[in-house]
Amino acid sequence: MGIKSFMGRRAKEVSKKEYNAPILVEDYMSKKLITFNPEQSVLEVMESFAKNRISGGPVLDDNGFLVGIISEADCMKEISESRYFNQPILDKSVERFMTKDVETIPHDMSIFDAAGVFHKNKRRRLPVMKDGLLVGQISRKDIVVAALKLSSHNYK
Repeated sequence: MGIKSFMGRRAKEVSKKEYNAPILVEDYMSKKLITFNPEQSVLEVMESFAKNRISGGPVLDDNGFLVGIISEADCMKEISESRYFNQPILDKSVERFMTKDVETIPHDMSIFDAAGVFHKNKRRRLPVMKDGLLVGQISRKDIVVAALKLSSHNYK
């Protein structure tokens, strides 16, 4: 007669736990964006910033392609110039003041790599691209929120 074990049935060996945490830019980016057109006036943009409580946004051409980004800092140029020339804020176009050489990041970049990009370039927000098209925008605040959500998880 064989030896019986009183330990009961043993559990199957468990492989390393796989954790599928959302760690990509596309998991935390803003998808509903307020966008601007190069022909819009800076005055309209500033009104939109105040109304929507935002500090910047992407500038798209008539075909929906990203051509720049406009921020409060860009609008400061217009405010400063209007004072210098002793004139009210004029209806100058966004194209004149927007940042044209826009750094973007891909939708499938990790938030950790995105944090490095933000640290390196000192930007407050970055447009997110997928296949050459704008699909969202991520801010430094979005990265901080993502890090807080992930801080309690262990990665193996």
